[in-house]
Amino acid sequence: MIIDFTDKRILISGSTAGIGLAVAEGFLKAGGHVLINGRTDAGVETAIMGLSQFGGRVDGFAGDLGTEEACSRLMRQHPEFDVVVNNLGIFGPQDFFDTPDADWERFFQINVMSGVRLARAYAPGMTKRGWGRIVFVSSESALNIPEDMIHYGFTKTGQLAISRGLAKRLAGTGVTVNAVLPGPTLSDGVAEMLKAEVDRTGDSLEKVAADFVLAQRRSSIIRRAARVEEVANMILYVSSEQASATTGAALRVDGGVVDSIV
Repeated sequence: MIIDFTDKRILISGSTAGIGLAVAEGFLKAGGHVLINGRTDAGVETAIMGLSQFGGRVDGFAGDLGTEEACSRLMRQHPEFDVVVNNLGIFGPQDFFDTPDADWERFFQINVMSGVRLARAYAPGMTKRGWGRIVFVSSESALNIPEDMIHYGFTKTGQLAISRGLAKRLAGTGVTVNAVLPGPTLSDGVAEMLKAEVDRTGDSLEKVAADFVLAQRRSSIIRRAARVEEVANMILYVSSEQASATTGAALRVDGGVVDSIV
């Protein structure tokens, strides 16, 4: 299978590190014209420098797409995309009874409304052209709501509802909408979360992450954290021409954490 994104314009929100950066690399290697996004000019410029080795064309947009202002500014500067990957997201453990309204609202705006705004802005153009791909990067936590991150799980379940409903809304247009559900993944955010344990034990990040999976996600079949490239591969496939019959789906890259046969 040869996946080719030549002449395709691709937006990846939250893509200066982790899964988003790996996705950007994959699209560039496949010939795509990629726009990466981060909150600061410095972060975007650093990511662009690192990605330049992979060929293709890469541009950047600095702004917090969890805000309406930044989304509007992006739309004015870049009015059309063929592929939109809604990767922007935040997470972090916090007890339900210690999570104030402001944190619920912040998680909702960043994890959910960023994707809503971008899909609402770019899907009409895709429909007119008769081709497009919208991908929401959700999580296995959408199905296995973590008791220490209920506010996070809520936003990831919300993404599934939006992606399924929007896929039906765009039926017959040539535009597909899907969600990808990573499990525990060795992203920069997870590395930061596990840093204290790495420092305490002296073990490698991979070993500490595997121990975390075995302790906290005992249903995992691969018995380790996924690599960001493994998640990116699914996102690239579902964004490709070859995935034209896949829409309204929740595609797991969770290492078997979700204990279900469907």
